[in-house]
Amino acid sequence: MSVDAHRDRILILDFGSQYTQLIARRIREQRVYCEIHPPTIGLEEVRAFGPAGIVLSGGPSSVLAPESPTLDPALFELGLPVLGICYGLQLMAHLLGGRVERADDHEYGRARLSLDQPDHALFAGVAAKGGNHTVWMSHGDRVLALPPGFEVLGTSENSPFAAVGDDARQFYGLQFHPEVVHTEDGAAILANFVHGLCGCSGSWTVEAFVEEAVAVVRTQVGEGRAVCGLSGGVDSSVAAALVHRALGDRLTCIFVDHGLLRQGERLEVEKEFGEHLNVRLIVVDARERFLRALAGVTDPERKRRIIGHLFIEVFEEEAQRLGEVDFLVQGTLYPDVIESVSVRGPSATIKTHHNVGGLPERMRLALVEPLRELFKDEVRDAGRLLGLPESMVGRHPFPGPGLAIRILGEVTEERLRVLRQADAILIEEIRRAGWYDKIWQAFAVFLPVQSVGVMGDERTYENAIGLRCVSSVDAMTADWSRLPHDLLAAISSRITNEVGGVNRVVYDVSSKPPATIEWE
Repeated sequence: MSVDAHRDRILILDFGSQYTQLIARRIREQRVYCEIHPPTIGLEEVRAFGPAGIVLSGGPSSVLAPESPTLDPALFELGLPVLGICYGLQLMAHLLGGRVERADDHEYGRARLSLDQPDHALFAGVAAKGGNHTVWMSHGDRVLALPPGFEVLGTSENSPFAAVGDDARQFYGLQFHPEVVHTEDGAAILANFVHGLCGCSGSWTVEAFVEEAVAVVRTQVGEGRAVCGLSGGVDSSVAAALVHRALGDRLTCIFVDHGLLRQGERLEVEKEFGEHLNVRLIVVDARERFLRALAGVTDPERKRRIIGHLFIEVFEEEAQRLGEVDFLVQGTLYPDVIESVSVRGPSATIKTHHNVGGLPERMRLALVEPLRELFKDEVRDAGRLLGLPESMVGRHPFPGPGLAIRILGEVTEERLRVLRQADAILIEEIRRAGWYDKIWQAFAVFLPVQSVGVMGDERTYENAIGLRCVSSVDAMTADWSRLPHDLLAAISSRITNEVGGVNRVVYDVSSKPPATIEWE
């Protein structure tokens, strides 16, 4: 979508903070459009974007280090309000004539903010509650002297410059992180910046986005034809529904059944897209082909590569049968876009994942990515507006390699049967208990561990199933969900009684980090 569609917009410069996406989410919650860019963005790009204000994120670096990320000081001459958070404050002080020093101790955790100027516009409605406010600190450097024109707005026990401002130039800085839930009234402080100080009206809505995105897709595709790799997940489903609204029968969706799906998934996609939405849908039964390719493979990275390459191969074959197609629809989301241009640069590979791009260049198809400006929760809202059922838009994230990476060791038809049945019981029970929408992700894992049990007065030596339920906002961090013991007991009882080959169920109580959400 053209940025001209957004009358209010905030530019966020990312200096590598783990919380940068949270800043964007908090601003979007104020119905104000924003984008995250690396600090290397050029001055002309900033002018073309036309922000009402700029936010400088936190980051792990020291502004005193020679290789630390910085920005073009000319940005401070654009006449725009600027809010520096943590590293952003330190960088602003460093570049504008203040002094920054290495702190003896890294300040991390909760602190008490005392407002020196409780009537300041940045704290409208916050100071009225009286007293000190809990804020979240996470920094190593500290500001020793403010640049000319700045004054203190708030202090904490260890930060004499916890909140500062230069009203003449509308430059503001916070040593703490207002975007995290640990900071009391942090969302209100950000709202005061974007509405009160930047003058944003809060006119950006998902409804307006859908309307504009449909128009943009029609313009981009013209009279051409598009193909979409439909997985049944939230992202590809919403992208397909949106593009179908724009193109009608000129969109064809290809659903590859690789045999690694959850129970009933193929049926749900066929019913919703083929019958309800009347989308042109091709379903490819490639189950045997994938199982043959995975035979004897136990390494998780090799599994992912085999599945990814074979999926592309099958998809290409079907796409070529369609004749002339000009565009490829992908459910790329904004976090994918952010990661591809992140200031953090190349990161260590924890596991092979999807990224911006996907299918090979040799297909020579132009990409249509109608969701590339949205976060996951916004995508779900767009799906509801497009008429997709709650069972689809509210669905937990599901990995592209499917159940293959939830079977530790070799993938076989028998193991898939066991896992599929156990997983279906887990989902059914947490839905019944009202827990499905309270947690981020819930799934079963097949453990290639056999243990002794007793069933019907006989000794058994059967498999174990692990249950993984986590709470998260964006999957960057996650905590294990505290399901009621009675619910866990009901799930365990059903699995061991109804799923042949299982005599033990365990619950994963690991958080991310140090663990990942998936087991492979």
